Amino acid sequence: MRRFFVWSALAALVGLLIAGGGYWAYWQFHARFQPVTITRHQGAIQTLLDGSGWVSGGGGGQALWIVGYRDSAAMQRYEREEGPKLRAAGVEVRVVVFARPDREGMEQSTAAERSTVAELWLTRDWSLYQRWTATPTASWTAAGLPQADGNLARMAVVDAGRGFSTDLSDLLGASGLQTRWPLVIWRDRDGFLKACACTDPRSWAFIRDDLGAPDRVDPDAPAGPGLPPAPVDGVPPGGQGQTPLPYPTLPTLPPADAPADGQPGVAPATAPAPGQAAPRAPAPPRKAPEPTKQDDTTFY
Repeated sequence: MRRFFVWSALAALVGLLIAGGGYWAYWQFHARFQPVTITRHQGAIQTLLDGSGWVSGGGGGQALWIVGYRDSAAMQRYEREEGPKLRAAGVEVRVVVFARPDREGMEQSTAAERSTVAELWLTRDWSLYQRWTATPTASWTAAGLPQADGNLARMAVVDAGRGFSTDLSDLLGASGLQTRWPLVIWRDRDGFLKACACTDPRSWAFIRDDLGAPDRVDPDAPAGPGLPPAPVDGVPPGGQGQTPLPYPTLPTLPPADAPADGQPGVAPATAPAPGQAAPRAPAPPRKAPEPTKQDDTTFY
């Protein structure tokens, strides 16, 4: 009996260890990368997003927001790798950039960055955002843009962007989301508002599944949704292995040398042999001339 209790205790302990290890593995490799469904303050979050200075290159009716700062390597990677996939599914990617506030007396943004952020919030110029992100941070001088430092109106816009990021973090934190940049916010197929602190690429697949985006995008695919690829040499893609369409049945025509309506047929013309001239048609027979009438000149 004592041995039975010992083995039962060992079995229970092993079961607990296996269950604990399974839960840890599930959390470590799957659950912690899942997005958070927003259950509180949905209206306030949507109002913040709609009123922010987002920029977009266009797209379909479904909107997805990417919120972050310029020097975020995770944000640049997400937009570079996932942006084309989302746009291929008809999603409009809206990017919201803010300049980080000072931290313990140390600046976390440059004067050029603050000037660019103010200009983007005021004009929503997508081409400016593309030029900015395509230029290394050390080389960007914001040439031609009004300076934000020393300009009360533009610095108010910069401060509004900082307040936006703080308010958004607080509202999302009420639903259990820990803020890490970039924040990606969207609505799934059922209309529920979801958010993800997408610093790890293992969380990106959940967003693609919600929005129906492909896992990879063909660089030669047409830009517009629903357009078939162009044929190559007159053959549609995949046409080599397809069954040809049936050819319509045409009425049989009588041969050219067959008599019709009881009329005698005409012998078909034979083609000349190669290298020989075509035979000439025989000349029509000449009519004999009619006798002419002459005067009688006989002498008696």
